[in-house]
Amino acid sequence: MPYTVTPTVIPDVLVLEPKVFGDTRGFFFESFNARDFAEATGLQVDFVQDNHSKSSKGVLRGLHYQIQNPQGKLVRVTHGTVFDVAVDMRRSSPNFGKWVGAELSADNHRQLWVPPGFAHGFVVLSDSAEFLYKTTDYWYPEFERSLRWNDPQLNIAWPIQDLPQLAKKDAEGTLFATAETYE
Repeated sequence: MPYTVTPTVIPDVLVLEPKVFGDTRGFFFESFNARDFAEATGLQVDFVQDNHSKSSKGVLRGLHYQIQNPQGKLVRVTHGTVFDVAVDMRRSSPNFGKWVGAELSADNHRQLWVPPGFAHGFVVLSDSAEFLYKTTDYWYPEFERSLRWNDPQLNIAWPIQDLPQLAKKDAEGTLFATAETYE
């Protein structure tokens, strides 16, 4: 099996650790294989879009979700280190309103599966980071929503000391108590 899969405290969110083959020349790993992903996770997903972002230290992107056409995301870091967060936005879930976070880095090669129905975001911990993610649906800006990163109800333990750098839409994010959610 090319992945070790570990459920997080929210069992629908999974940490995937690929088998990495390394020697003095460097390393190789298969970052995605649909058959192996399905076998390792029990999930049948179709990815339709790949995204790549680069951010400097202290940049926080998120917490984003699409109220219609929700996206599942398989996320990873190819340069640097981030703290990645998923918030359960599904009212029918026993974990509604709970969050889970994981450190993803180019060194640990971890990936995080964030299912549809979750808000997602990350903060850059290294000098810079490149972040890649596959999505199960396309981006529809008219359906995109943003939760406030520092919502006291969510009480996310971001591992930062200073205020993060935010996009305008993230700085003006909605509080969880008044956010649009899923069934």
